[in-house]
Amino acid sequence: MPPISSNPMRPMGQPEQSSIPGVKHIVAVASGKGGVGKTTVAVNLAIALTRLGASVGLLDADVYGPNVPLMLGTEEQPRAVSEREILPVEAYGLRVISMGLLNPGDKPMIWRGPMLHSVMQQFLRSVVWGQLDYLVVDLPPGTGDVQLSLIQTVPLTGALVVTTPSTVALADVRKAIEMFRQVNVEVLGVVENMSSFLCPHCQKSVDVFGHGEGRRVAEAYGVPLLGEIEIDPRIRMGGDSGKPVAARGADDPAARSLYSMARNVSARVSEVSAASTEPRIEIV
Repeated sequence: MPPISSNPMRPMGQPEQSSIPGVKHIVAVASGKGGVGKTTVAVNLAIALTRLGASVGLLDADVYGPNVPLMLGTEEQPRAVSEREILPVEAYGLRVISMGLLNPGDKPMIWRGPMLHSVMQQFLRSVVWGQLDYLVVDLPPGTGDVQLSLIQTVPLTGALVVTTPSTVALADVRKAIEMFRQVNVEVLGVVENMSSFLCPHCQKSVDVFGHGEGRRVAEAYGVPLLGEIEIDPRIRMGGDSGKPVAARGADDPAARSLYSMARNVSARVSEVSAASTEPRIEIV
């Protein structure tokens, strides 16, 4: 009988985590459920970090719903320079890889776990990322195979969890936070998206989905609230048109909350990195 792995989340024969050469910080953007604007947050976070002076890559790991190319307005395909090297696409100063660039159109990806693990390995190991301050990884919603594959493959600096203020979304964000903690990944904090809506007629704030629940769940888990992003049609239109609002700059009214979030994420990453002087604990 073959020996049983001491780590049930790492299959026998799978290599230990190893860093990506040249990449300083790997930041996962996660959500407990779909529809909370996770990809919108990931794309605008990556662009804002770039505009703040960092070198940034964006890995679209949501292989079932790869919307990053649409939000960046690009259909350019990555170019293979050798059997084991792929050049990422560049857009808005980002280095980008997505299954949506390799499998354009409406053809669905009907894949099981081992195939997902293989494509994640290629995105992480075969893509020529170069020197990056941040690699932002847009994860699929939930707590499934892609999340575990990423966690088992590379040492994450941390994960930020995106939610809306609604009770249903918060029930799932708790599961996402618990998942990261079970596998010893630092939770950088919570981002409350669709936080409030400023009525253009009366200039009063309307809490369409509620307000403040993101802060409460962050406090309950002892992590920072990294941002409250309002409901703004300009943010939605920017994503739909392939012109993200973060590309307008930090002084644009529609982008201010996104840049505030990006600064908070950067500060939190620096704090976590400074504190991680002890060897990482193996995933158990």
